Amino acid sequence: MKITPIDIQQMVFQVKFRGYDKDEVNRFLEELALTFENLNRDNASLREKMAVTEQQLADLKRTETTLSNTLVSAQSLAEDVKRSAQREADLIIKEAELKASEILRQARVELTGMQRDLSDLQKQRLMMVERFRSTLRSFERMLEVEESEVFHAESAADDKLAGESSSAR
Repeated sequence: MKITPIDIQQMVFQVKFRGYDKDEVNRFLEELALTFENLNRDNASLREKMAVTEQQLADLKRTETTLSNTLVSAQSLAEDVKRSAQREADLIIKEAELKASEILRQARVELTGMQRDLSDLQKQRLMMVERFRSTLRSFERMLEVEESEVFHAESAADDKLAGESSSAR
């Protein structure tokens, strides 16, 4: 006999003198029904997952057979391709060596040009540094002249004030 959660919820026990607490039994039956229902739900979910997994397994076995057959064909084809590729690789290497020689020649020409440009830039840099130093020296001289004029102006003002204060005494 298969018991369902509804059977558990609807179960009624006979009441006898000094029997079990009816409320406690009902609470237990309700909890038992909920647990049973959850277990049934989990069991159904697991059965569905198992069915899906079995289907996937069957698909994978078919795929494995197909792949095995394909692998044998691919190995044969790979050998043919390998021989052909080796011939092509030899040709490509020869072409690459020729191109590499040309690229090296061009790189040497460019390097020479860049070294010349670098030398020119270094000369220009030195000239700019020298011009900047010259400009700074000019500004320094101008500041010295300005300080000298301010100092003479202040001395003259101090002398004038000193002369006026001594005459005021």
